Amino acid sequence: MFLLSAYAPELNPVEGLWAHVKRSLANLASVALDKLETLVRNRLKRLQYRPGVLDGFFAGTGLRPDAPTPP
Repeated sequence: MFLLSAYAPELNPVEGLWAHVKRSLANLASVALDKLETLVRNRLKRLQYRPGVLDGFFAGTGLRPDAPTPP
């Protein structure tokens, strides 16, 4: 049996992704909510086309995603 902490952001690659997105939005003056939503969607869409950056979030956790197995 292994005891794990209740919250371990260092093992969650999504935490790194959101930190990356929030860092790019940090210097914005307060904007309307719909404008902020558009900016976040745009940043996430751009990340879809950068698999190396996404792989880096996994590498930062020390975890390796398993290759999908065919049905």
